[in-house]
Amino acid sequence: MAGEEKWCVVTGGRGFAARHLVEMLIRYEMFSVRIADLGPTLDLEPTEEDGVLGKALRSGRAQYVSTDLRRKDQVLKAFQGAEVVFHMAAPNSSINNYQLHRSVNVDGTKNVIDACVELKVKRLIYTSSPSVVFDGVHGIINGDESLPYPAKHVDYYSATKAEGEALVIKSNGVNGLLTCCIRPSSIFGPGDKLLVPSLVSAARAGKSKFIVGDGNNMYDFTFVENVAHAHVCAERALASEGKVTEKAAGQAYFITNMEPIKFWEFMSLVLEGLGYERPRIKIPAFAMMPIAHVVELTYKLFGRYGMSVPQLIPSRIRLLSCNRTFNSSKAKDQLGYTPVITLQEGLKRTIESYSHLRAEHHAKRQGPSKASLYLGSGRVADTLLWKDKKQTFITLLVLVAIYYNFIASGFTIITALTKLLLVTSIFLFIHAILPGKILGYTIEKLSPSHFHLSEEMSRRVAISAASSWNTAVKTLKSLAKGNDWILFIKVALSLLAVSFIGTISLQSLFVIGLPLGFLAFYIYEKKEEEIDAMVLGTLSRGCRLKSDIVGKFCKSKKIE
Repeated sequence: MAGEEKWCVVTGGRGFAARHLVEMLIRYEMFSVRIADLGPTLDLEPTEEDGVLGKALRSGRAQYVSTDLRRKDQVLKAFQGAEVVFHMAAPNSSINNYQLHRSVNVDGTKNVIDACVELKVKRLIYTSSPSVVFDGVHGIINGDESLPYPAKHVDYYSATKAEGEALVIKSNGVNGLLTCCIRPSSIFGPGDKLLVPSLVSAARAGKSKFIVGDGNNMYDFTFVENVAHAHVCAERALASEGKVTEKAAGQAYFITNMEPIKFWEFMSLVLEGLGYERPRIKIPAFAMMPIAHVVELTYKLFGRYGMSVPQLIPSRIRLLSCNRTFNSSKAKDQLGYTPVITLQEGLKRTIESYSHLRAEHHAKRQGPSKASLYLGSGRVADTLLWKDKKQTFITLLVLVAIYYNFIASGFTIITALTKLLLVTSIFLFIHAILPGKILGYTIEKLSPSHFHLSEEMSRRVAISAASSWNTAVKTLKSLAKGNDWILFIKVALSLLAVSFIGTISLQSLFVIGLPLGFLAFYIYEKKEEEIDAMVLGTLSRGCRLKSDIVGKFCKSKKIE
C-alpha cells in the first residue's frame, strides 16, 4: 500500500449485494478495495474477468483476502491499513441455525469492531436488515427508525442481526471510530441467487399459481444498485465534517426504492417477465397455517435423516401475507440517499439478466418428483416412494413387528416400553457375541459411539426443551391477561384437535396412517399431473363460488 493510497474492506465481498458495492467503489475510484470472504481463493465469473473487478485485481487496485470473521487474527490481517470497513458478511438467512448465525452475526461482528478499534479504522458501515424490528406476526406499514427491537424475532438470523447492529451502534465513538447501520429491504437484481431462482423453481414445479393471503399486502423492494449506493452515501456522510457526521454517526437507516408495491404484484411481474403464469388462486393464510405447523414438526423429526429445509413453515407464511413497508426519509435527509434506479428499471434489468431461466428454455422436468421434494429427497423419500426397496421392506417389517408385539397386544405404555427394552437388550447381547463372519457375511459390530449423546446434542435438546417451556409459559401469561382473543381461539382449536386425535386409538392410527403414508406419496408420484390438475380445478371452482357469493351479497346490500 504505497503512498497516499486509501483502502477500504468489504466483508462478505462475494455476496450478492456486496459484489455490486465492490464494483461501484472501483468505478467511483474512491478507494482501493480489499475483498474479504470465506473462500480460500477468488474465482471470477467470465463477466467479471473482463469487467471492472478483473481489471482492478490485475492492476492492484483490488485485492482478495480469505477471511473467516470468527477468527480475529484473520480479521486483523484483512483490515490492516484500511480507512473504511463495509461489514456485509452474513450467513444465508434461509438457514435457521442458531449456532451458525450467532458465530458470524454476533461473534464475528465483535471481531470486526475490535479490529477496527485496534487498527484505528475511521469508519464502519454495517449491513443490517429490516427484520431486526419484525416480530414475525404483526405487519409493518411505513415503519421508521423509532421502531424498537421486538421481544422475540421471527428467526435466528433476525435476532442475531439485531444483536450485531446494537453492537455496531454502541461502538460509535470508541477510539475515534464512526459507525452507522444500513437496513436494505428485500433486495433484488442481477446476480441474486435466491429470490428469482426460487420463484422460477416454484413456477416450474407448478407451485407459483397460488397467492397466500388476500394478495393486497404491501412490500418495499430495493434494487441492488440502490443498496450499494446507500452504502456509499453512508460512508460519505460519516467522512463529512460538522453536523452531517454528527447526525449520521451511531444511527440506523431503512433503505428502500421508495416505491411500495403489492408483494404478489411484484412476484407476478417477475414471473410474467420470464414467461410464466401470474399467481391467481388465493389461499387464506389461516388455512395454510395448520399445514405449515405439521411440515415444520415433520422437519424437526426427520431433518436429521436427510430431509431438506422446507419452504412451507409458519414464519414463511406470515412473511408472504403481511405488510412490510418502511420509510426512508431519515436516510434521504441525513445521508443524502435517493434511489438511482427506479423499481420499473430495476425489474427490467433483473428480468433481462435471467434470460436463461425463461419459460421457453425449460425442458420437461427432470430430476426428483414433487412427492420426493416434499419429503426432502433423502432417506425418508427413498423409503416412502419405494426407491430403495430393501430399505422400504426392512422398514415395513420393523413396523409390522412393532404393531404385533406392542400395539395389537393391547399393552400399556409401560409394559410396551419394558418389552421393547428387553428385546433390545437381548439383540445387543447376542449381536455382540456373534463372530465377525457367518457363512461369508460380515457382521458389522456396533461401536460405543452409537450410544453416546454428545455435549452439543445434549445442549440442543436442553435449549429446545427450555424454549418449548418458555413459549408455553408465555402463552399462559397472555391468556391470563384476557386481551388476545386470536391467541385464545388458536389455543382452543389446538386443544380440540388434540382431544379429537386422542379419541383415536393407537391401533387404528397405526393401521390406517402407516399404509396411507406409504401409498399416498407413491400414488402421487405416479399420477402427479392428474392430481395437480384435479386440485387446481377444485380450488378454481372454490374461488369462483366465493366470488359469486360475495358479488351477490354486495348487490343485495346496494339494493337495500
